[in-house]
Amino acid sequence: MYAKSQTLPETIKVQSDNGSLRLQFSTKYNPIFGGKRKHQGLGMKDTPKNQQKAIAIAWRIEGDLQHPDWQQLFDPSFAKYGLKTKYTAELKLAAPIPEPEPEITVGAMWEDYLIWKQPQLQPTTFELHYRIAFTNPIKGKVYDKKNHVYLTSDNPLWDERLDGQISNCLSQFTCCTTTKRSVISALSEAFTRLQSQGKTRLTVNPFTGIDSVSASNKTDKYKPVIDSDGSLLRWWDLEDAEVNPDERDRRAFTKEERDIIIEAFCESDKPATRQAAPLVEFLFLTGCRSGEAFALEWKDVFLGRDKDYIRFSKSYNGRLKNTQVPKTGETRIFKIYPKLQNLLLKIKPVDAKPKDLIFKQQNGKAWYIGQFAKLWNTYELKCSQKTYAYPGVVRQLADEGKISGYLSPYHTRHTFITLMAHAGTDLLLLATACGNSVEIIQRHYLGINTEASFPDI
Repeated sequence: MYAKSQTLPETIKVQSDNGSLRLQFSTKYNPIFGGKRKHQGLGMKDTPKNQQKAIAIAWRIEGDLQHPDWQQLFDPSFAKYGLKTKYTAELKLAAPIPEPEPEITVGAMWEDYLIWKQPQLQPTTFELHYRIAFTNPIKGKVYDKKNHVYLTSDNPLWDERLDGQISNCLSQFTCCTTTKRSVISALSEAFTRLQSQGKTRLTVNPFTGIDSVSASNKTDKYKPVIDSDGSLLRWWDLEDAEVNPDERDRRAFTKEERDIIIEAFCESDKPATRQAAPLVEFLFLTGCRSGEAFALEWKDVFLGRDKDYIRFSKSYNGRLKNTQVPKTGETRIFKIYPKLQNLLLKIKPVDAKPKDLIFKQQNGKAWYIGQFAKLWNTYELKCSQKTYAYPGVVRQLADEGKISGYLSPYHTRHTFITLMAHAGTDLLLLATACGNSVEIIQRHYLGINTEASFPDI
C-alpha cells in the first residue's frame, strides 16, 4: 500500500512497502539505474514522522538529479542523503538523463484525430464539418463572405503545443458560438484519445472548462450560462447543436406563400425553372432534406392499396458527387397523403424504371443544391470584368413584395413541419416521418399561435 504522503514534483514518490518506506524513481531515470525502474529502501518504518523525513530526503535527491551538474552532485550510494545501504550501486553515471519529448502541436494531434475519425462519419459530415468548418478555425482562418476567401488571423491554434497558451488561442476564435462549442468538443475528444495512447505527459485536458457554453453545462440543460461575449443565456436562448445555420433558422413560409412559390416555378418562362417545379412542390409537401429528394428513385415510392409510402434511405451530395445514408443515418418511412399522391401520379412517366431518378435536370443528371439554389436564389454570370446577377424565383418574389421575405431552400422543410404541426398532426408521426424529435417540434415549430383561444368550458 502506498503511504498517505506527498508526491514529489514529477520524478520521485515516497511509498510504503510492507510497513517500510522506500523511494520510487521515475522511469525518466532508468538509463542511470541499469535500464530498470529504481526503488530505494530507506530503512524506516512507515510512520507520519518518518514520512516527513523521507520526503525531505527525496527533495534533496530530486534537486541533485534535476541540476545541470547532476553527475557531480548525485551520490549513487545515497550516503550523502543519510542512508546506510548494504551495498553501493554500480551505476554508469556517464549516461545522460534524457529530456522529455516536447508536447506535440494541436495541429499534429488534430490531423491524427481526423484519420481516426473519418471512417466513423458520413463523407459530407467529415468534409464540410471536420475538414472545413472545424479545421479552419484551428488554423486561424476566417471566412470573408464578401470576397469568398479564407483570411488568416494572427493567433492560430494550429502551431500551439498542447502545454502552451491553449485558452488564449481559443478565446480569439471568430466562428459562431455553436461552431466554437463543436470544435472544442472535438479537440477534447482528440486529446482524450491521445492521452489513452500515452502520447502526452499532460494529465489535465486543456480543452475542458474553456467555454462556459460547452459540454460542462450539458448535465443541466436548464442552467443559465455565460456566452463568449459575456451575455447571460437562458436555456431557451441556447442554440441547438446543428452546424448548418439553415437548420437552426426555423422560420417558415405561410401556406399562401408556399403556393405562390410553387405556382411561380410552374409558370416560369424558363424551361430549367419549370423543370424544377415538381421538385419544389415535393420538398414543400414532404419536408425532406434536398439531398434526400435528389437521390430518390421510383423504387423508393410505393403507391398501392396496401402500401402508400415513400422510403427515404439515401442522400445525394453534389459537392462530393456521392450518394450516402441520410443525415440521421436511419431509413425513414413517409406516409403518402392525397395531395402528395396526386403530385407523384402526375409526374411519374409511363415507362418509369425502378432505378430511375424521380427528379432530374434537363440534361438528365441528378439535381444538386448548387444548381438548384441558382434557380431559387440568384444566378451569377461572370463576363470579363463584370458580374451579372439574375434573381431566382424566390428572390424575385421577395423583391417584388409578393411574399414577406426571402428564405433559403432548406425552409421548405421548416414550412412543412410548421404547417403540419399547427394543423394538429400527430407529433410523433410528424417527427418520425421527418427524422426529427417531438421535443424539437414542440420547442421550435409550434411556438405560440396568436389566433388561438381557450374554449369556453
